[in-house]
Amino acid sequence: MPRNKPNILYFHVDNIGLGELGCYSGGLLRGADTARIDQFAAEGLKLWHFVAEAQCTPSRSALMTGRYPIRSGTHTVALAGEEGGLVAWERTMADMLSDAGYATSCLGKWHIGASEGRWPTDHGFDEFYGPPRSYDECFWVDDPWYDEKRDPVTYMYEARKGEPARELTDQQLTPARRRDVDAEYLKRAFDFIDRSVKDDRPFYLYFNHSLMHIPLTPRKEFEGKSGEGENADCLLELDHDFGALLDHLEKHGLTDNTIVVFAGDNGPEEMLLYRGSPGPYDGSYFASREGGLRTPCLVRWPGKVAADRESNELVHITDMYTTLLTWAGCGVPQDREIDGVDQGSFFSGQTEESGREGSIVWVGPRMHAVKWRHFKFQLIDQKYFFDPVAPSGFPMVRNLITDPKEREPINHRHFHTWTMAHFGRLLGEYEESVKREPLIPAGAPLDYVPRREK
Repeated sequence: MPRNKPNILYFHVDNIGLGELGCYSGGLLRGADTARIDQFAAEGLKLWHFVAEAQCTPSRSALMTGRYPIRSGTHTVALAGEEGGLVAWERTMADMLSDAGYATSCLGKWHIGASEGRWPTDHGFDEFYGPPRSYDECFWVDDPWYDEKRDPVTYMYEARKGEPARELTDQQLTPARRRDVDAEYLKRAFDFIDRSVKDDRPFYLYFNHSLMHIPLTPRKEFEGKSGEGENADCLLELDHDFGALLDHLEKHGLTDNTIVVFAGDNGPEEMLLYRGSPGPYDGSYFASREGGLRTPCLVRWPGKVAADRESNELVHITDMYTTLLTWAGCGVPQDREIDGVDQGSFFSGQTEESGREGSIVWVGPRMHAVKWRHFKFQLIDQKYFFDPVAPSGFPMVRNLITDPKEREPINHRHFHTWTMAHFGRLLGEYEESVKREPLIPAGAPLDYVPRREK
């Protein structure tokens, strides 16, 4: 395997709060010893201020393109019956790595396009297996008002580059298939790694684990294993599956030359039966409090990323695009707005400071907040998924060090109004970028190309 091209395993976890894993003060407190993930955390960098988007679709778009999803028209979770997703013009991480000679595989939820021209294999991946959208569609078959003869039916899909995606009509997405789906992802992941090694090609494996997305139903071998209920059993399953992938890398002697990222796509589930933990923060997915935005992120690359290191410096999910492509020697496209910054020096430990000062927070198409270092300018305050969305009234500046749960609208001694200079600058830079390249509208046709200022 060429030493100048590291392998990349991006293990993407669905709806995992910052308070679930042992290395983030969860683990046993959540009823499950996440020993393999915790050990992995000690072997690399642990981020406490990794900011994803508030929903699945925008987070996955941001990771794949290095761009705020508001730019790509992918700012809102994709639902059945909606035409949308990434337009052909977007250049994904897989596009760039494939052009550089990487073997590429996407397993599990893609969720940024489920029609001709928008599948993962239309955006740089050699192969894909997963659902067209998300796992809650497995509930349909248990709905007494649902009629398979009248209503849409969700099946798993399989695709290879250069061929149409195939609907696997013998693999309907039911609760039973959703329960066991990660075992199939593991089987296919092992096969992909084996083939890449045999072909002596560097590889990019984008492994989208289904947990901790609803419904949280553990596979049979994990059922009752924790003694603390299904959610805890699922944490044990997640820990096992991640460890199995690490073991497969080690089996082939690939540990030292593989960048492994374990990260979430947004904060925790809010529905009571499956409710997750945001750790020291408040909030859930589909909302803009810190608990809905911050998610675990662990990075390991032996010899390049210092071990047993942690940081509360701000990193945005778009930064993974720029950093991983730079590490792979690809660089990033220069003909479009890229929001991700190269965090290579920070991740490697050459500097203790993030390469990013701030980020902008959207929930759907609405701007909710602007973040600058550990301060947050709140325009719309929404704590949980089902809370009403309304303007904050008097704009609030929150210090997330002194007020991590965002309880106080104003600190009567320290108003922090000087921070507005930084928030204003960040907003101004974004507004200038939109003048250079207008936003792609949601639902844009596949061949849409934004008009870029020359």
